[in-house]
Formats: sequence, C-alpha cells, structure tokens
Amino acid sequence: METVQKINQFVNSIVWGPFMLCVFVGVGILYTVKLKFFQIRNFSFWWKNTFVSMLHTSEKNTSERGISPFQAMSTALAGAVGTGNIAGVAGAITLGGAGAIFWMWMAAIFGMASIYAENYLGITFREKQNGKYIGGPMYYIEKGLELKPLAIIFAFICTCAALGMGNMTQANSVAGSIYNGFGIPCQYSAIVISVLTAFIIIGGIKRISAITEKVMPVITVIYILVALIVIFININSLPSAIEKIFVSAFDIKAAAGGFMGYGMTQAIRYGISRGVFSNEAGLGTSPIVHAAAETDDPSIQGMWGIFQVFIDTIVLCTLMALCIIMTGADSISDDGIEVSTFAFESSLGAAGKVFLSVSIIIFAFATLISWCYYGESSLSYLTGGKYIIPYRIIYSAAAYIGCIMNASLVWEISDTLNGLMAIPNLTALIMLSRFIKRPDIDKKIS
Repeated sequence: METVQKINQFVNSIVWGPFMLCVFVGVGILYTVKLKFFQIRNFSFWWKNTFVSMLHTSEKNTSERGISPFQAMSTALAGAVGTGNIAGVAGAITLGGAGAIFWMWMAAIFGMASIYAENYLGITFREKQNGKYIGGPMYYIEKGLELKPLAIIFAFICTCAALGMGNMTQANSVAGSIYNGFGIPCQYSAIVISVLTAFIIIGGIKRISAITEKVMPVITVIYILVALIVIFININSLPSAIEKIFVSAFDIKAAAGGFMGYGMTQAIRYGISRGVFSNEAGLGTSPIVHAAAETDDPSIQGMWGIFQVFIDTIVLCTLMALCIIMTGADSISDDGIEVSTFAFESSLGAAGKVFLSVSIIIFAFATLISWCYYGESSLSYLTGGKYIIPYRIIYSAAAYIGCIMNASLVWEISDTLNGLMAIPNLTALIMLSRFIKRPDIDKKIS
C-alpha cells in the first residue's frame, strides 16, 4: 500500500504540476482569444440565453433522444459542485493564502472558454446509441483526431475516476457530514445512501437529470442566501478581505528560509489547481452530459458551460472564500471542513454548522449520482453499450463501501486520475480548435 501511495504521489506531482497547470490556463487563453473574449465582452448575451432562458417552457422540453439544455447544465453543475466548493476553497486559502482566490478567478475566467469548446465539440461529434444521444471526449478524440487508442485511454480513466472521485469520496463526505451534523453512525447512513443511489441511477440520465434540475437550483439559491447573511453579519471586514485577496495574490516577499515570490507561487499553484478541481473545466467530464442535450446548436451548450463555471467558481467559491476570510476562519486550522464550518458557525451558531453539514450532504450526493453517468457513458464507449446495469449495481455498492472506509488514499488516487483524464482531453481541445465557432451574437438563441 505504501508503494502504491508513493507511485501515486509521483504521478500526481506531474499531472497537477506547474506544466499541466500552465496547459490548463493556456488552453483557456487560446479559446478566449479565438472567441474574442466572448465570456467577458458578451456577458449579457450568454446570460440572457442561459439564466433568463431557463424560465422559458421550451428550455425544459425533452424528448426520447435527450434531455433539455438546462437539465444537462444542472447535471454537469451537480457533478462539479461538491466538497471542492467548500473544503476545496478552504484548502486553497490555508495552503496558498487569500491570494489563491484571485488566481482561482483567473482559472475560472479562462476556463469558461475551455468548457465552451468542450461542450461545442461534445455536441458536434456525438452519436446515437439505442436511440439516445451520447458523446464526450472519447467521441471527439476518435472522430475528430482519429486517435481511437487515445479515446480508449480517456474512457478507461474516466470509468475508474467515476468509481473513485465521483462515487466513493463523495459518499464518504456525505456519511461523514451526516455523522458530524446529526451523530448518525456511517454504517447506518451507508445503507440509505447506497439504496437511494441505486434507485436514482437505475433510471439513467433521464432520472438523474430530473433530480438535479430540481435540487441544484434550490440548494444553490439557499446556499447563496445563507452565505450572504454571514457576509452581511461581518460586513465591516469586507473591504479588508477583498484587499487581502488582491495583495496576497501578488505577494513577492520571501518566506522564512524560502525564496522571493514564494507566496505568489503558492497562491497561483493552489488557486488554479483548486479552481480546476472545483469547476472541472478542461477535465472532459462536462461534455459527456452536455452531449445528451436536446439541441442542434453546439453554441447553446457551450454557453451553458460558461454559466456552469460562473455559478460554480465566480459565485459559490467566492462567497465561501469571503465567509472564511472575513470571519478569520483561515487562521484556526488547515483542515478544510473545520475551517468552513467555523466560518458559518461563528456567525450563525449551531444552525450554521448544521446548515453547512446539510449543504455538503446535498452537494456531494448530487455529485455522486451525476458522476455515475460519466462512468457509464465511458464504459458504454468501451463495450459498445454493454454492462450498463451491472455497472450501476457496482456503483451503488461502491457508494456503501465509500461511506464506511478511510477514503484518504482513494481521494489521492482519484485526484491523480482526474489529472490523467485531462491530458487526452486538453490535447483534443488544442488540435480541434478549427471546429469551434463563436456564437452568433446578432441572433437570439432560444
């Protein structure tokens, strides 16, 4: 086991090292320039055609072939929003300082362009299997790059990552939060979580998306409102918190026994890595579910991807960061959950702790069920649509195991798998840029 851990740490240092982080940001910059800074300059356009349009009845229509664009975004958002938005933000601050949040913003802004391109390719190269849309990086790698071996590698890694990062680690977070918030032993909650997971995922993407489109908007809005209450209670600390983020982002002072620029280096490293971990732009997961959307215009799902990253990082992660910095929670511990809990509990009392526990439970469980679709889609690609039901059974059983086990090594291996998964996807994004077109801003997309 120790040997496995050492090998994983070595591989992790490469796939999440400085070079790969530069590639993540570099691809985002490439598409930001190609799209003429669309995510920034045309904010009102994509906002109207995502947030505003989701109130329209037509945006919620589905068919036997796929789900609605809004359902696809909700499922992708559910897959992205999880413990990374709570404990991950806290970890970025405690390890990289408050300045890490600035670099998390930068990763998100450029990541919006990356995820637009991913989703665009997902729609462009998708196929029909058993009468339903299916797609993702494995399809645009095979059909666009004509590199099936690379597509197989992506699909295999994604299948494994789904059982780890998407399942066992999230199940462990759910069971842990239930125990911390309500004192219910993990072995009992494990049974409920496993059975509930089976009930939902057995219905496939239709049932998963039907759940996420109802749950994610509600919990997201409630989370935003409660975080704003914490910020309002500590409103006098807001100016200094914002100043701390910007000043720390460019801190070039030498650390004790270190070197000039150490503080800034750490801020960049943890800000970008935790930002990517949070919104998943560039990893290749988002286009898997967006490819199932009932639309013939790839730019629609591209814009829903932009909206997804905006809500995930610019809104949710920023609110969590401000709560932590304004309450001084970042100075009490280096444990992400403990830091986040203190930020809410110090302002709202016991209710704050309970609320955060419930938020983690809902966010992590939504991630758990969404990642099942990522895994089964990848397995479907590898096997020609076979073994989906057995996979769902195994996935439900893995949720039970995840609840009761020590998930530290699983977290570490899953993090490495995520990074490995990004390599073939980023390669495809770079080489298939000719297929990506900027949305027509002169027409209203509905």
